[in-house]
Amino acid sequence: MSSIDLNSPPPWHEFGISVERLETEEERKVRLFKDVVLFVVAIIFMLIIVENCFHTLVSAETSPDAKRWAQSVLSALVGGLSGYLIKK
Repeated sequence: MSSIDLNSPPPWHEFGISVERLETEEERKVRLFKDVVLFVVAIIFMLIIVENCFHTLVSAETSPDAKRWAQSVLSALVGGLSGYLIKK
């Protein structure tokens, strides 16, 4: 069995020690619940925005400026979603 002198590691080598606290089952459940609730709230919020934009676009009563604004919001959402999915 070989031994390594920690006072002088071999060339081009590094060593490290870490102490990490393990997540308990209760903490895991709380974290997952929080993540799911946040995800659902974000999806609902995005759907409301998309619905309002589509309603603005198809309504005959809205001004051209409002339609351009709705198109800008929708294109920003599509661009953000595409960037998130492609990860670039």
